[in-house]
Amino acid sequence: MNARLDPLETPSLEGNALSPAPSPTVWQRVREQAADYWALTKPGIWMLMLVATAATMLAAAKFSLSPHVFLLTLLGTAMAAAGANTLNCYVDRDIDAVMERTRHRPLPAGRLQPRQALIFGIALLVGSWLVLALGVNLWAAAAALGGALFYVFIYTLWLKRSTPQNIVIGGAAGAVPPLIGWAAATGHYSWIALGLFGVIFLWTPPHFWALALYRNEDYRRAGIPMMPTVAGVESTKRQMLFYTVALVILSISLYWVGLGSWVYLLGATALGLYYIYLMVKAQKDHSVAMAKRLFRYSIQYLGLFYILIALG
Repeated sequence: MNARLDPLETPSLEGNALSPAPSPTVWQRVREQAADYWALTKPGIWMLMLVATAATMLAAAKFSLSPHVFLLTLLGTAMAAAGANTLNCYVDRDIDAVMERTRHRPLPAGRLQPRQALIFGIALLVGSWLVLALGVNLWAAAAALGGALFYVFIYTLWLKRSTPQNIVIGGAAGAVPPLIGWAAATGHYSWIALGLFGVIFLWTPPHFWALALYRNEDYRRAGIPMMPTVAGVESTKRQMLFYTVALVILSISLYWVGLGSWVYLLGATALGLYYIYLMVKAQKDHSVAMAKRLFRYSIQYLGLFYILIALG
């Protein structure tokens, strides 16, 4: 009964909850930090912008574009958008910490320091200008940098926190990819490029307001005056329908000024009519599922629309 434990038989604490966690390796830390820097750039946003840029280049050049111009344009556009998104994360780190959707981002979660994001964002914008100005042309570089600066200084620092029209006016920043692509392919802008700019500009309010419909409390808690928070759900949906109809009319009318073939016309009409159908249906359906459906389809719509631009 008084048996003693032999020192050699002392129970091991290995695997016990009291054991210290193994330290991450250098490679693990590098991978984790790289993933955080990647997250700052919001890749889902700039990848969709690249689709629009690439499609516009191919349409403008009629597929006779030199590969190095094509690739440098995509690289420069990605860097400009990534830099703008990173600086957006830097500025918005206070409200990101409040919102459920964004509180796990690298800055509010404390995985990166604000100074790191600031330096990274500025470096991306400088790199974008150098790539586009030296490797493509000044018109493409000006459109990319202009859109990025508008997004950071006009939308993020001013409009986002001051007016429910933030997304409407700020949509100009995200609408520059067609201008970049057209300028890269031709060395100038055109009315068709401005029309494609208008497509993204009109697409932006119904896209982001769909997100705001089912994240309404998040925006309210953060003090962001999104349209559903300020004007209510029904008023917001009426405005979404207005912008969607205007978007579809513009997208179809571009065919009549020389954009694309009958494939583009039929495809743009089908995509647009279905978008209007969903938006009309949403006027009576105020469920979260419908808001999410609108948000998902808006992304699908824009991606497929610009694929039609390239194919047409």
